[in-house]
Amino acid sequence: MTDVHFEKIALIGIGLIGSSIARDVKDQRLAGKIVISTRSADTLKRAEELELGDSYTLSAAEAVEGADLVIISVPVGASESVARQIASHLKPGAIVTDVGSTKASVIAQIAPHMPPGIHFVPGHPIAGTEKSGPDAGFCGLFKGRWCILTPLPGTDAGALTRLRAFWEALGSRVDEMDPQHHDKVLAIVSHLPHIIAYNIVGTADDLETVTESEVIKYSASGFRDFTRLAASDPTMWRDVCLHNRDAILEMLARFSEDLAYLQRAIRWGEGDKLFELFTRTRAIRRSIVEAGQDVDAPDFGRHALDEKKG
Repeated sequence: MTDVHFEKIALIGIGLIGSSIARDVKDQRLAGKIVISTRSADTLKRAEELELGDSYTLSAAEAVEGADLVIISVPVGASESVARQIASHLKPGAIVTDVGSTKASVIAQIAPHMPPGIHFVPGHPIAGTEKSGPDAGFCGLFKGRWCILTPLPGTDAGALTRLRAFWEALGSRVDEMDPQHHDKVLAIVSHLPHIIAYNIVGTADDLETVTESEVIKYSASGFRDFTRLAASDPTMWRDVCLHNRDAILEMLARFSEDLAYLQRAIRWGEGDKLFELFTRTRAIRRSIVEAGQDVDAPDFGRHALDEKKG
């Protein structure tokens, strides 16, 4: 069996994803020592109060010294800065990975700075919530969720196998993908939905004929769910848009064409076209539930939550 235990793991960044990794690693005893580094003194202090690691430092370079596994969990736009800081301090043979939502850009930022003998294996756990910060993480975030690895040509097979086993130990289902293909897939299943959510919530906020109190007071389930997406970390999503620009623009163009088709169908009363579209998209929802990527609870589980509170 592949050894998933590391003597020392360095977590660079301790937001939702990083803190969830820390909790799972401690819970399953996958590391002899966890070192946490982040740029914010306040965030680092909070991570220490939560006892997420064994030692804490504001210096990424100091954190990675002697680490067998380095996990970069920062907004994708900060990837190159981190790579530059840690490059000369990495232990020979160390595995370096990341959790960024864009892969081609992250690879371009990190790979050129990795010294010989360092195994850089880009990754992306597709899991999360709209919350951010070290308090947002929890054990089990990755259970049953996909983690996509985008190994580069010539990647050490042993390092790849070990990192795959690590994510599987955290409960993830692991797949491998070409970086450019990953970015196109994520543009449609993650990036575009968030952009649409930000835009819809922004539109509602800008409407002069609807007061803010009415938007809040009469929010139906659809708008509420858009606000959940639109509450995601602004820095992270700003960077995603800037660093997966081509794929996102391609998907936005396709979305605009499909939206125009829908607009015409509504204008001309073409009920058959509307029914066909809504039937087709309903089937997608069923497929997602059947694939175990969501639960088939009424109103996204709100009723069950209300009953539990009662």
